[in-house]
Amino acid sequence: MYTVPYKLFQTPQFKRAFAKFARKHPELRSKTEETLIALTNDPFAPSLRLHNLTGRLTGKQAVSVTYIYRIVLCVEIVDRKIILHNIGTHDEVYG
Repeated sequence: MYTVPYKLFQTPQFKRAFAKFARKHPELRSKTEETLIALTNDPFAPSLRLHNLTGRLTGKQAVSVTYIYRIVLCVEIVDRKIILHNIGTHDEVYG
């Protein structure tokens, strides 16, 4: 059975953070691309380690790019949308 993929939407904050992240970590380009592709296929795949956030980020989720780097996002199941909010280290995105 074929499932419609999720669509990714980037907030202005994500675009800025991603540009900075890409300049600082060109070695993570392919891993980041793999993560984004995996998100469009199934954001709930165990390898992404999707988890809900609390505190000032309540209502958002995060996935792991690597052990150190995270992407903060919102998954909207009804419209099959994923809104990307931030990317960076644990402290950068949660701090």
